[in-house]
Amino acid sequence: MPTSTRFVLAIHVLASLAVAGGGPLRSEDLAFSVNTNATFIRSLLSRLQEAGLTTSQMGTGGGALLAKPAEKIRLLDVYRAVEDSEVFAFHRQGPNESCVIGKNIQAAIRPSLDQATAALEHQLASVTIAHIALEVARLGKFTIPWKAC
Repeated sequence: MPTSTRFVLAIHVLASLAVAGGGPLRSEDLAFSVNTNATFIRSLLSRLQEAGLTTSQMGTGGGALLAKPAEKIRLLDVYRAVEDSEVFAFHRQGPNESCVIGKNIQAAIRPSLDQATAALEHQLASVTIAHIALEVARLGKFTIPWKAC
């Protein structure tokens, strides 16, 4: 089953906005960096704006901006803004209740999956877009603000 790339691409977009140092970035410029089309980026930005993570500046020289400081945007906030489903999905139609395994499998695995989800959420809550932007700058050997791709 394929997994969504929205989360990682949303981090990419938000880190680009953080690295830009407060200046707006056009969806076309973000799309160039992400290596996708601007329509997809606009869709992603829409989800991020609904979650209060980005805003738009209209007109000449406009584009997307962070709606709050990068230090205040946790990866968990980003995940919740762009992903539609739980980390672990159960059977689409439900297991066969006539089978002793089918009847009990979800109750048997739910505690482990709940613990794994909690650990993931804890980790995502401890990292911010500012952390990611600083690591990108360190790896790229540049300082923030920097004009992104």
